[in-house]
Amino acid sequence: MRETNIVTIVCGTRPELIKLAPLVEHFGSACTMIYTGQHYDRSMYSLIRRDVPEPGGFHELRLGGLRRGDQLGRAVSAVDEVLAAERPAAVIVQGDTTSALAGALAANACDVPLVHVEAGLRSYDRAMPEEHNRVLIDHLSDLCCAPTSLNRTNLLAEGVADARIAVTGNTVVEALAHALPSAEEEDVVLGDLGLKHDRYVLATIHRPENVDDAGNLETVLRELGQLPLPVVLPLHPRTAQRVAAFGLDSLLHGLQVIEPQPYRTFLALAHGSAVIVSDSGGIQEEVSVLKRPVVVVRRSTERPEIEGTFGTLVPPGPLVGDSVLAWLDDVEGHRAALREIPSPYGTGSPSELIAAAVRALGTPNGHCRPRPRG
Repeated sequence: MRETNIVTIVCGTRPELIKLAPLVEHFGSACTMIYTGQHYDRSMYSLIRRDVPEPGGFHELRLGGLRRGDQLGRAVSAVDEVLAAERPAAVIVQGDTTSALAGALAANACDVPLVHVEAGLRSYDRAMPEEHNRVLIDHLSDLCCAPTSLNRTNLLAEGVADARIAVTGNTVVEALAHALPSAEEEDVVLGDLGLKHDRYVLATIHRPENVDDAGNLETVLRELGQLPLPVVLPLHPRTAQRVAAFGLDSLLHGLQVIEPQPYRTFLALAHGSAVIVSDSGGIQEEVSVLKRPVVVVRRSTERPEIEGTFGTLVPPGPLVGDSVLAWLDDVEGHRAALREIPSPYGTGSPSELIAAAVRALGTPNGHCRPRPRG
């Protein structure tokens, strides 16, 4: 692929943009972005744009607030129109969102080579919409950028050709390194909230399996409210809506609820915490770089690399509190042990490895050139 050719990135959520930022910076003006608006809350949107460098071109579709099927259909059509007009050298999607699937389907329809960043993750939980998305994207992709060797093994087991796979690490490691605040900045963030290092719990809850089920959401909030340390909860718009709809507002009173934070501020809170409680996929990766423990409140995870080291997987219920207390029994000791464990998601610059593999698409000797279509 010639350096002058344009790469188009399709995304629509804050986590995607955070992880794609190193690639946007790498390609610079040779990169255009199609932002679907899957995250439609205006406050979240302002944070999203703040966390990513400016690409060479930007298309905003504003397709948030729709049912999943409606959003997917409209996004595919809208992305298809942009791709047909611009004819990029490749389309890059990241992760397992509706936006990523829309970008993959549109690229396939336009016969544009497709690159999947963060390929090969599997939870083997068919009740998880993201699982369907990531499997479909992987099998449509001309280049699967797998973060770990386990992800590569997953792809090979499903019949994805080895020539279509590149093990690159995860761009989260460089995105985090770039955004991580200094110790002085972290002190200011914690001081503004009246927090002390290692003396609070950070929680993020937003996945449908936890917040769209009234019983699960109530259980998680009660477990957080019973912890012996202050619990800081950056409240996701989806979670806030469900709390109000289910009449669970009183369960927030014992928590330190704050607005969603810019990435740099959030990393300060994560790094200063004693333990994190979350259902986020990205946080499971970030703790392996921050060397902090996480209690993952989900029925399954597509990131088993951190289980038994940086993370503990538990369903909503008493195990949430029990697992947090287990990490709190020796905060310094656990932290020292985690510092000795390398992140399974690599070091250095995964974006450079991904960019090199993208540039090899279509070259006569490129090991990742597109597979024949049809």
